[in-house]
Amino acid sequence: MPSGNVRWLVRVAGDPKKRITLTVDPDHPEFHEIYVAARSGVKKSPDLKVTSAQSGTLGWLGTAYLKYLKTAVDNGDASKLTYKQRENLMPGFLAHTSQTGRSVGKAYATLPVDIPPHELVLFRDSMMSTPGKATNTFKMLKAMFKWALDRKYTETNPAAAIKVNYVSKGGAKPWTLDDLEKFRKAHPKGTMAHLTLTLFMFTACRISEAYRLGRSNEVKKGGVTWLEWQPSKKNAQFVSLPILPPLAQAIQAQTVVGETYLLNQSGKPFGSAETLRNSMQTWCKEAGLTGLSSHGIRKAAGHLMALHGATQYEIMAVHGHANASSSEVYTKGVERQRLAERANSRLASIDW
Repeated sequence: MPSGNVRWLVRVAGDPKKRITLTVDPDHPEFHEIYVAARSGVKKSPDLKVTSAQSGTLGWLGTAYLKYLKTAVDNGDASKLTYKQRENLMPGFLAHTSQTGRSVGKAYATLPVDIPPHELVLFRDSMMSTPGKATNTFKMLKAMFKWALDRKYTETNPAAAIKVNYVSKGGAKPWTLDDLEKFRKAHPKGTMAHLTLTLFMFTACRISEAYRLGRSNEVKKGGVTWLEWQPSKKNAQFVSLPILPPLAQAIQAQTVVGETYLLNQSGKPFGSAETLRNSMQTWCKEAGLTGLSSHGIRKAAGHLMALHGATQYEIMAVHGHANASSSEVYTKGVERQRLAERANSRLASIDW
């Protein structure tokens, strides 16, 4: 993946079109069992449980931290995607075996919470082949130990000073004008694929927001229909922008109307961002496009707005960013709404 993360996909025996994403990597002690289950069409999660881990151990801390994070998600104070990612990363960390001192060969889950930093350095080095995974794992560890330190569960944050040498490759690949044209040629107006692309293009929303948006998010202002929503991403700003003609036409071209703009093949709202992502990948393949994602459309929208003269703060207003990359400048309230209207209007002249 562009982020450096690795996904392990297994084709289901007897059904070559169906693939299952493994919940662990090959280094996990339960990999073989989970792989065999996937081949038979069953997506299995690791059985490693730390809920009964002895108090004061890393296993106990991992369980307590994930429980806290889940509560934060339920209260709207943390990202569901962050929780899901860390829930998947935690078992691998706890199953890793110590390489130093008297604890050699013992699983991290059984070690005291005050694990020495040099042990974590060796753990980091073991993930050199997957730098993206290492980066996300240490983000989790730094957050977990900080959380533990604040609650006096530990006296130090052993992960705080450990760096992961990961050079970002820029994340998702932005769509080019040629990519957009190919997709639209394969999926003309009236198709759900066309509406999906148009929604991403003219709102710059994230996929975690796209599958939820619908007519309930529409607001009339001065005779103009606006789209408003609060992004689920932590610290993201409220987004309010006018529905431009290309998007309005794409919405009106749909023959089936549901609770949300985007509907699956059964005419029902997508159940999650992941199901919409899977459909998006299918539509891209049908258009002969590879290596692209919905987030790349968001980037393309920002680039096009910039090319059409939008300022940094106008783009921030559309994307829901809280601050500029190197400043503490905020655009809020009426000013933010004005900037969003001006920025989005830059795209109104595009031949869609």
